[in-house]
Amino acid sequence: MAILNRVHLNGLRAVETVARLGSLAAAASELKVSASAVSQQIKRTEKQLGQTLFERTASGLVLTEFGTVFTARLGAGFRELAQAVALADEASECTLVVSVAPAFASKWLLPRLSRHFARHPNVLLRIDASVRLADLDRSDIDIAIRLGDGKWPGGRAELLLAQEVFPVCAPVIADKLKSIDDLALTCAITDERTMITWDSWFEAAGVKPVTFLKGARFTDPMLCLESAIAGHGVMLAWQLLTADALADGRLVAPFGVRAESGLGYWLVTSASKRESRKLRDFKIWIREEIEATMAQFGALDSAA
Repeated sequence: MAILNRVHLNGLRAVETVARLGSLAAAASELKVSASAVSQQIKRTEKQLGQTLFERTASGLVLTEFGTVFTARLGAGFRELAQAVALADEASECTLVVSVAPAFASKWLLPRLSRHFARHPNVLLRIDASVRLADLDRSDIDIAIRLGDGKWPGGRAELLLAQEVFPVCAPVIADKLKSIDDLALTCAITDERTMITWDSWFEAAGVKPVTFLKGARFTDPMLCLESAIAGHGVMLAWQLLTADALADGRLVAPFGVRAESGLGYWLVTSASKRESRKLRDFKIWIREEIEATMAQFGALDSAA
């Protein structure tokens, strides 16, 4: 450990923070110092090490080859230090940070959180509503719930629910849909950022695709859902987004055909961090809630 005496810890913190966040300004904000102070700490550390860690370019600091290797080790060290310090707080504060897309959070997770609070009253849930998959190794996020194919480099992904897609609409629209061909007389509500298409559903239904009337277009699935509930047309949706609206009758799935999408909701955690008890408990709880939701879907299918 004596080798560490020649390098100041604050300088190492500055180097690690700039490498992780990508800029002096972002590092200065996190460290609550000026950007010039961060720059000076980096220069001092480079001098103490006798190695150049960053190239100074017109677009900012860029890690050198040595800097890339050095900061990878440095980041791992600071993560270990952070986890060691966190042990001191674990007895008095138990916070689980869950990263989740806003649509999933508001339309499915939020209405069910009271049951988690009741079961685990000592666990404080902090919901990070974002579509961006954060670096689970370098952030305070314990678990992310993500929609995709399960391939996230550096993460441990466990399938929560395979996604099936199907049309939904308000009851007033469903009353006019006697056959799939009648979809040609309705407006399609389109999510411009969706990863799913109507083609897979028409294939599952065993019919040729129809051409919809032009309807509203959104860049957010929550707005698409509200538009469908308002009776503006038909939306191609999936189980967890529409579960509650289907259960209380605000929406109807008129044809009873669901198609596999090749996507799913996944629980994603860091492959390098130790899994805590609160995280294991959350996984058990959310799987039970998913099971209850899918049982609800089975009841809806039977009623149809």
